[in-house]
Amino acid sequence: MQLYQRGIRRRLTPMLKGDRRRLELAYSLMMTLPGTPVIRYGDEIGMGDDLRLPERNCARTPMQWSTEPNAGFTSHSKPVLPIISDGPYGFRQLNVAAQRRDPDSFLNWMERLIRMRKEVPEIGWGDFSFVPIRTPGVLVMEYTWRNNSVLCIHNLVAEPREVRFRLTARSAGDRGLLINLLAGEHSKADENGRHCIDIEPYGYRWYRVGGLDYLLRRSDV
Repeated sequence: MQLYQRGIRRRLTPMLKGDRRRLELAYSLMMTLPGTPVIRYGDEIGMGDDLRLPERNCARTPMQWSTEPNAGFTSHSKPVLPIISDGPYGFRQLNVAAQRRDPDSFLNWMERLIRMRKEVPEIGWGDFSFVPIRTPGVLVMEYTWRNNSVLCIHNLVAEPREVRFRLTARSAGDRGLLINLLAGEHSKADENGRHCIDIEPYGYRWYRVGGLDYLLRRSDV
């Protein structure tokens, strides 16, 4: 939500009511669309906003580092903006220190996603195209760069979907094999070269076309 069409007034987590599925989908989609992904401070832990504050200050509350006084942000007795202290987004319930200790936290998930984004240069440098499918509510994109291809699938609806498609001739690598980069569920094409993938509500997949020897297959141009 923006103010005067430029100033961000809300954070994504409270706008999506803390729904982890939709949050992961949104950030996965942002990381795989053309362009530079941008993350505001605090979004990596799912910080909230304070709508009692005027204009853009709602989403500019101090970073919540720990359960120490003033969320570990400052030793001053009165921060310039108040700390979010109450409710599910209060600093005692939501802070960096606690999420670092939790392997399933949103912070650790975000770190893994950013690390994977850096390991997939095709998204940042490659040519992209949309893979034609007949499944409503699902977006399938393919990036190709230096003799390698990656495939990104996002289910934008609240129902599970079955996605069927064939990769085009422009796909680099073994088109019959898709390696899941975020989990262990890979995909092998049938005898007609068609992939069939079941994807959960608000689900997402990052696939590398062919095996993991992509560095050996990467061309100079």
